[in-house]
Amino acid sequence: MACTIIAVTEQHQGELKKPGFEVISEARRLADGCGGKVIAVVLGSGIDGLTASPAHYGADAVIKADDQKLASYHPDYYAAVIRNAAESVQAGLILMPATDMGKDLAPRVAAMLDAGLAQDCLKLELKGDVLEAERPMYAGKAIARVAVRSKVKVATLRPNVIAAAAPDASKSAPVEALTVPDTAAKLNVVSVKKAEGASLDVAEADIIVTGGRGMKDAGNFKLLETLAGILGGAVGATRAAVDAGWRPHADQVGQTGKTVSPNLYMMFGASGSIQHWAGMSGAKCIVAVNKNPEAPIMEKADYSIVGDLFEVVPALTEAIQKIKG
Repeated sequence: MACTIIAVTEQHQGELKKPGFEVISEARRLADGCGGKVIAVVLGSGIDGLTASPAHYGADAVIKADDQKLASYHPDYYAAVIRNAAESVQAGLILMPATDMGKDLAPRVAAMLDAGLAQDCLKLELKGDVLEAERPMYAGKAIARVAVRSKVKVATLRPNVIAAAAPDASKSAPVEALTVPDTAAKLNVVSVKKAEGASLDVAEADIIVTGGRGMKDAGNFKLLETLAGILGGAVGATRAAVDAGWRPHADQVGQTGKTVSPNLYMMFGASGSIQHWAGMSGAKCIVAVNKNPEAPIMEKADYSIVGDLFEVVPALTEAIQKIKG
């Protein structure tokens, strides 16, 4: 039935990630509108401690797939588990976060279930048996409204666009175990290279401090790391900074990087190209610092400072430190 909704979570290093809670919360809202129920899916290895929190955000039940094969993301195994979960509860809608994993996984699941797919959605509405979604097109220059009319529907939700509900720790939900199908894998995961340090993922951060070509070299990003640390945010980078080898690709924001929607987005030494704008235009407040008053971002930003970032960043850092005591 159309009102049984599966909400796919995502976990990393023993913790469920925030985009998964946003997906559960949005699934709860949609299910309440049609008298339906929300089934959260938790995948991984050694995840018994992760099955309680989905209920706090609105899940009526939890399907757990706990297997060593799922310890790291594997598209074949993950897709097979979600397909089986959807079929077991006769889900009409499957929601996933539009993270790197979700964007790769959703088309695979949709193909398995002969389902229509809406990627990177900003807004969702269920109208009878039709899912209507708003999603960006042409590098964010237009918003398309699409309708998915298939019996089973799959959609990914852009992180940080729809806030997660306030958790209610008094709520609980039954947990059902689901075995990993004995499916032939088309690829083998040889190794997983972990990122250095424990920095916050830009896709999940409420505050992002981004540097561009104007940072001049990798060492100067320490200025932004200090500022981001004080603010409790993440450090981002433009494609130019990543291509120069100053930051890892995981930090890249833009059309060929990550799409973000933080509460505060600060840009230093970046012009604000169309490609970069496509990845951060959803930010609620944009602050730009650039020596060039004609840089595209200066007109689009909510607050613009014409100046040398190597003078502005230390001054900002000092002022914020004083405010925070």
